[in-house]
Amino acid sequence: MPTPWLNLPNAITLGRIALAVLLMPMLLVDGFGVRIAAFVVFLVAAVSDLVDGRLARSRNLITDFGKLVDPLADKLLLVATFIPFYWLSHGGEPQTPFPWFGRVLPWWILAIIFGRELFITAFRGYAARRGVVLAAGKAGKLKAVFQNIAIGAVILWYALFSAAREHGWDTRFWNGFWVPFHRLFAIVALSIAVALTVVSLVIYLQSFRRLGMERKAAP
Repeated sequence: MPTPWLNLPNAITLGRIALAVLLMPMLLVDGFGVRIAAFVVFLVAAVSDLVDGRLARSRNLITDFGKLVDPLADKLLLVATFIPFYWLSHGGEPQTPFPWFGRVLPWWILAIIFGRELFITAFRGYAARRGVVLAAGKAGKLKAVFQNIAIGAVILWYALFSAAREHGWDTRFWNGFWVPFHRLFAIVALSIAVALTVVSLVIYLQSFRRLGMERKAAP
């Protein structure tokens, strides 16, 4: 008989961790085949994040293990993508411009994204010790959606640039339409993700303050 934590949602979460570990080295390979495979791996990992939570709630399979590991898997997926993006854009692959202003991924975007995740993790623990449960809000969920859209767009960007080098793409469609369009799409998605990262953090702080005041006012 399986242990209580060993259920389908938790197995999917563990699978997402394995995919994140696999994804990081794949992104560093300058080859279309490997990078388009990395794009598929990321899509599977991103979709699994939606599936495991819904399964756990619908089948009443929520466990303490799942509560601990699911956020860890999400954060690991961010590390497995943004760290390679930063390295590639800062000299690791100079022949491919990063789809952002200045052709590199700014350090402050990583600081905002990773700083928010570290702060919320610590803050949730602090709130829990004071008897306040901070659930994921709409802004946080929307932030995750746009983060995934931006990450997927950047992975595909690197994959297509690898293909352009392999096949000598130098057409009007590629240079005049697709590259500017794809770049703009990635910039917009990443900008929205960064803005929602800040907004969701502010909402978490406000929620904690409000709930804390309600506890003090309770008889």
